[in-house]
Amino acid sequence: MSEVILDSSALLALIYQEPGADIVAKEKQVAISTVNLTEVVTKLIEGGLLEADIQDTLAALNLTIVPYDEEIAYEAGRLRTLTRKQGLSLGDRACLATALIRGVPVLTADQIWLQVNLEVEIKCIR
Repeated sequence: MSEVILDSSALLALIYQEPGADIVAKEKQVAISTVNLTEVVTKLIEGGLLEADIQDTLAALNLTIVPYDEEIAYEAGRLRTLTRKQGLSLGDRACLATALIRGVPVLTADQIWLQVNLEVEIKCIR
């Protein structure tokens, strides 16, 4: 049983039961960067959820929360040059950097990621 890193798009798909949610739900060990967690919380608040409900929802998912530390920050910065053509955001690069450093696959709903040539397995849920 191997860990996977979730992009915010994959976690939101699971929470909102969007296409691809079943793929995310099958994973037993899931982790998310604090940067991507921030993106998810922001979207849920914008969607009208209360903070307590958000905390309950996320706690039920048993996520491993990976701090955005100095090592990940440098890796995400380095990825800017490699992902500029695809227009990947800081959040996208934080997710990829976290997966690269931990040596595990990443799940995303963003198909553009499949055009990135990195030494990390990228699984698109849609």
